[in-house]
Amino acid sequence: MCVLPANADMTTSDGLQMAREVDPKGIRTIGVITKIDIMDRGTSAKRMIEGKDVSLRLGFIGIKNRSQQDIIDRIPVKQAIEKEQLYFSTHPIYSTMPQGLLGIHNLTNKLTKILFTHIKHSLPEIMKEIRDKIKETEDDLKDLGPTMPLG
Repeated sequence: MCVLPANADMTTSDGLQMAREVDPKGIRTIGVITKIDIMDRGTSAKRMIEGKDVSLRLGFIGIKNRSQQDIIDRIPVKQAIEKEQLYFSTHPIYSTMPQGLLGIHNLTNKLTKILFTHIKHSLPEIMKEIRDKIKETEDDLKDLGPTMPLG
């Protein structure tokens, strides 16, 4: 996951540079665009979120963080998520975008699907390793011979 602030140039981002080092083809990296709500007036993160500036196979999700005041006021996370949804649904630009690209709820769903897919693909190999280890241990026990009498 590469987290990028919307109010900075993503093409020169240290986070994106590090992501490129470990994932040069951009096939395992998901981009998260934050601070959308504090961008300069008249600007938006639409191009970033749509992957027009930088391409990642898993794409980008735009999120609106809780404000410092929300944290100070101890606004519950559920209420903050509702505020984020309201922000995106009423924003002149973001409200016209595919809603699957916006919000912490969509980020959570996407990360869950990625993790599920990874586990699904990795599980057969893990199960094979476990079966091999059980067989190896059973063979070692057989080589040791019968158990000693207790009495």
